[in-house]
Amino acid sequence: MNYILFDDQNIRPALLPLTFTRPVCEIRIGIQTISEKWNDVLKTTVSFQTQDYLQAKYPMVLSDDNVFINGGICPNVELVNVIEHLPISAILTQGTEVIAYRSKQYNPAVNVFEKTIVYEGTLLILKQLTDIFINNGSEIKADFERITKGRTSEPITDRFTAFYNESKIFIEEGADIKAAVLDATNGEIYIGKNAKILPGTMIQGPFAICENSVVNMGGKMRANTTIGPFCKVGGEISNSVLFGNANKGHEGFMGNAVIGEWCNWGADTNNSNLKNDYSKVDLWSYVTNRYENTGIQFAGLIMGDHSKCGINTMFNTGTVVGVNCNIFGADFQPRHIPSFSWSAGEEAFKTYHLRKANQVAKAVMERRDKEFDKVEEDILKAVFELTR
Repeated sequence: MNYILFDDQNIRPALLPLTFTRPVCEIRIGIQTISEKWNDVLKTTVSFQTQDYLQAKYPMVLSDDNVFINGGICPNVELVNVIEHLPISAILTQGTEVIAYRSKQYNPAVNVFEKTIVYEGTLLILKQLTDIFINNGSEIKADFERITKGRTSEPITDRFTAFYNESKIFIEEGADIKAAVLDATNGEIYIGKNAKILPGTMIQGPFAICENSVVNMGGKMRANTTIGPFCKVGGEISNSVLFGNANKGHEGFMGNAVIGEWCNWGADTNNSNLKNDYSKVDLWSYVTNRYENTGIQFAGLIMGDHSKCGINTMFNTGTVVGVNCNIFGADFQPRHIPSFSWSAGEEAFKTYHLRKANQVAKAVMERRDKEFDKVEEDILKAVFELTR
């Protein structure tokens, strides 16, 4: 069977700015991205239906018989079983949501389907930005159970490392842990391949750190947090997701946040995740172009790919930062910072020129032995044109 994850156009705009630079299914939640989860459970390699300017990086592979799956949906055992047995020319729905359909072509008219199947089971579908960190703990648990099933963890050999509830701790090959505290009493802890946990680190599950990432000395990693691959983190992080290739290496608090790739936090940067009056948090919406109430009390920061901030940056509760922003200044930042913004201190933001932004992106990616090629350049150019 040929499986394709598609961007639901009722969902994608609500997940901007993260989906400016990736399909919905490339969002990381739990240990893996949504596409990696589907690859695992379907035992195949999925392809992508997404925005035209993203298709060069995320291609779609069509065959005569395809199953299209909503890219905002995280798999579970019951759902996977239904999708794997989806009849030809059938569509799977729940309420107004299209979960999946089997067709020769993408997005056929609804009336062409010979059968409509209503899915009655549980469904986790990302509909807004806050869904990512709200559901991150439960997805760490689900990914942990699937990834580690039937496998044996590497042992904890460091005599100065303390650990609690060892059966819920899994360590991949090459991981290096020194003089740390691993507390899996209330949730799973996953340490990825070649990850490094430096002395003095305290980790509280549910928690995941992916391959080749580092927690610096004295890091305080609180529950429901995911550190994606090739990250360097330190200070205090709580209920947050870093997609990958990002740095928060110094002291400072990050809470109820989602951070895209190739981002960097300067030393002692902090974000607030709770208002002084304890009221529900408003968050900028790219759908309505205004602040919308999230209905939740804890909401910190959303940061798009390639954005950076200087030392001692202060982000207020419920801040949304776009793609490729350069942020600095002594006061609290605005709660919505548009893509390609250059901070001018107390003055209004200026446009971050695309040529300069590309130079920085190229330098940052080369430090990680990644090429800033024409595909990457074209994506940023498209986002610049869309958001200028």
